[in-house]
Amino acid sequence: MIRVDGRINLRGCLLLVTGILMLVNLYMIFMVAPTDAVLGHVQRIFYFHVPLAIVSFVAFLAVFIASIAYVFRRETKWDNLAHASAEIGVVFITLALVTGMIWAKPVWNAWWLWTPRLTTTLILWLIYVAYLMIRSYAPSPSKAAIYGAAMGIIGFADVVVVYFSVQWWPGIHPTPVVGPLADTGSLDGTMRSVLLFSMLTFLALLTYLIMERMALQDTVDQLRGIRFSLRRAARQDAIPGD
Repeated sequence: MIRVDGRINLRGCLLLVTGILMLVNLYMIFMVAPTDAVLGHVQRIFYFHVPLAIVSFVAFLAVFIASIAYVFRRETKWDNLAHASAEIGVVFITLALVTGMIWAKPVWNAWWLWTPRLTTTLILWLIYVAYLMIRSYAPSPSKAAIYGAAMGIIGFADVVVVYFSVQWWPGIHPTPVVGPLADTGSLDGTMRSVLLFSMLTFLALLTYLIMERMALQDTVDQLRGIRFSLRRAARQDAIPGD
């Protein structure tokens, strides 16, 4: 796993590091982080929910940057990065929505409330699900790349809306605990340290999954190229007189 053909396997090393980080992260969440005085143990899902949401924003930022790069350079590697980041980002934002609902039930006595933060996050989820659907149903890989790049650039605007929604439309949703709008007094030192470590852990997981997805896409592209070459050779062999 660590070495392939005598060379260091970067993905294998990252997988090992991510696995260790996950184990340490679980220990810190359940054994190190103090129990919240108001919410009790249900607050611990916060150490999953917030990192999942923030890391999904990072994934969609990667889609945005890679899409711009593809528009200007038209290199397949940028399209593959955008596609992989969108797929993994959708997984993370889905888990963020689910963990948020699990937290909301005992705290708000409802699985879902149509607050500005939840509504804009659901719209964000729909945008990137639509991104994946458009790519799947595009008439050709080149069209899929172009359509995806356009949507990846435009769709990122909702990430900004989601983050600032609590400030623009105040409601019952907690204020941000990371980033420029973070309420520095909302967490004690230990809670903040555990949260930051959890974000690092999920960021490592995101990086590993994107790398694996891109490696898989490279294999698919190679097989597609081989299949095209074989078909072209078969057509040439079928032409009389050659």
